[in-house]
Amino acid sequence: MKKVTLKDIAEKVGVSKATVSMVLNNKDINVSESTRDKILKTVKELNYIPNSVARSLSTNKSNTIGIILPDIENSFFSEVARAIEDVASSSNYNVIFCNTDNKKEKEEQYIKLLISKLVDGIIFLTGAYSSDNIKILKSNNIPFVLVDRYVENPKEVNGVYCLNEKGVELGMDYLLNKGKKRIAFVTGPMNLNISKQRLQGYINAMTKANLYNEDFVFEGDFTTDGGIDLTKEILKSNIKLDAIFYGNDAMALGGIKVLIREGYKIPEDISVMGFDNVKISSFIQPELTTVSQPIYDMGRAACTLLIDSIDDKTINKQIYFQPELVIRDTV
Repeated sequence: MKKVTLKDIAEKVGVSKATVSMVLNNKDINVSESTRDKILKTVKELNYIPNSVARSLSTNKSNTIGIILPDIENSFFSEVARAIEDVASSSNYNVIFCNTDNKKEKEEQYIKLLISKLVDGIIFLTGAYSSDNIKILKSNNIPFVLVDRYVENPKEVNGVYCLNEKGVELGMDYLLNKGKKRIAFVTGPMNLNISKQRLQGYINAMTKANLYNEDFVFEGDFTTDGGIDLTKEILKSNIKLDAIFYGNDAMALGGIKVLIREGYKIPEDISVMGFDNVKISSFIQPELTTVSQPIYDMGRAACTLLIDSIDDKTINKQIYFQPELVIRDTV
């Protein structure tokens, strides 16, 4: 079955292709209401789908944005994506999601694919390879916004961030005030600036308390499986701990699973702290004490900023959100 065209609609209604096109594009033309109604009714009857590529070429706008995510299974990214899609939809933008699995090759491939699809802009929840790929976006004059993960010179690009170092310091102050002294910290991948920032917050707090010990620092990968593996490693090391601060909630959830399985009572035997405050952190038992990023607000701000920069490519803006401590049951 051949694809329905403007010509098919025009012939059935008895008008020109130009008239059909003008009606579908809401152009102000001298068409009677009855004719307009017939055209729209025929479009629905024939299930006509406009050629978005052709329209993009003629209007220089596709009303489509791309979102590049490193790991859609991580609740933080899926919650950010939900906020972005909500704002995009209310602003008549379609969204294309791309999951890179934290792989440089996939990240670059998706950027080039989105550019070839004539997207109006890209929201970039980057992996560790953003500097190279940002050059591709800039050279193609594609508006983009970074979310969450910093680059070397954040003031050169539009971005939405949380104050990671401050957030960890908030969590550490709470643990220390609870009398915890032997606190391990599980970082994210250390090729990411946010991992470095969160580790720095831990170092600041422990150094200030004269308690810093580099043997208490373990490098993770921001995944639940990574949290499981690192917690097993920590337990095998036989280091006596009062608490474990995980660099994100996903790793904390994996850690809690291991600790409970090994017979630890939380928080009686050991306290656990996370970072992000994803929705599932309040559903588990015990509920996770964590540092909250305003995830939905960050996604909403990112999409609003992108749409603004699509309309005005001279915009250069960085938005920083404050973290908050969420006290629950694991400390």
